[in-house]
Amino acid sequence: MTQKSSDLFRDRESAAKLLDVIKGYDGPHISIMEVCGTHTVAIARMGLRDLLPSGVTLLSGPGCPVCVTPIDSFDEAIWLAREKGVILATYGDALRVPGTRTNLLNAKAEGADVSPVYSATDALALARKNPSKEVVFLGLGFETTSPTVAFAVEAAKKEGLGNFSVLSAHKALMPAVGALLLDPAVKIGAFLCPGHASMVLGANVYVPVAEKYKIPCVVAGFEPLDVLVGIIMILRQAKEGVAKMENGYPRVVTAEGNKAALAVLEKVFTLADAGWRGLGVIPMSGYELREEYAAFDARRKFLAGVEIDSKEPAGCRCADVLRGIIPPAYCPLFGKACTPEKPVGACMVSSEGACGAHYRYRGI
Repeated sequence: MTQKSSDLFRDRESAAKLLDVIKGYDGPHISIMEVCGTHTVAIARMGLRDLLPSGVTLLSGPGCPVCVTPIDSFDEAIWLAREKGVILATYGDALRVPGTRTNLLNAKAEGADVSPVYSATDALALARKNPSKEVVFLGLGFETTSPTVAFAVEAAKKEGLGNFSVLSAHKALMPAVGALLLDPAVKIGAFLCPGHASMVLGANVYVPVAEKYKIPCVVAGFEPLDVLVGIIMILRQAKEGVAKMENGYPRVVTAEGNKAALAVLEKVFTLADAGWRGLGVIPMSGYELREEYAAFDARRKFLAGVEIDSKEPAGCRCADVLRGIIPPAYCPLFGKACTPEKPVGACMVSSEGACGAHYRYRGI
């Protein structure tokens, strides 16, 4: 565990060599949480948890955008599609997430106009093609996707496209990181930080976390060797008794991030208190449209004064899975009442959900 970072990168061609370094770890026990759905899937696909030494535990955190979106956001989208007759556009993963009574896919089968899209730009194109219809984009995700939605809203405003609006469920990553560290039930010794969101935010956003809470924060990519290198960098810090931010993904992530993306995000959105599945309401953790863009805010446009009764499914422990309190298999519904074919909770639906990844790659 004494190699320099440059040595670790030269070892990328040898996964076996990197695994040997991890298996040789003899420092204090450490629990490492990844807060990225792509990391969750990569780790499950690799079977990495089964290869770790007894002193190292991997926890899956709230890194799946679809999973952390509270059930009331999906209920709002379903209501808009059914009751307001809008074209409801959103990502494919979101269509099967259960609302309180149904999901968007079932609403579509019953006649609602629900369109899966790859991006907010696709939803904008729908609005241009259907000038007589209202198009609402259910926007999910962290800083990886929210700047693209900001760009679409800015474009709609410039074009005077009055039939386009956004139902924003976008979340800010860093307030959730802080909330996890303040939760006495969550035991985190280090963060394996996401490559995608960090590409926008910049690696330096983790410096205050490492300094304040005295835990290692390492940005990592998503290829198997990237993940292994990131874990080794964390273990080295743990053994040496230090806690700092390290960037293990320098080919993509810079210290300052994508300033252009951050600028358009700040121009169009502002931070507000927001609900998270599993974490409750976190202050200043959600992106909502600024007053200047109120005409493109679906909540202000269609949902003012509307009351929708939302309720999480009985028995589902997605909340505890998202906080790293339990692994997916500890949920009593996992693999029984809740499967990818018939999901009860959002963590089983999404391609980046911890339950779905566990089911596909590790079994029941």
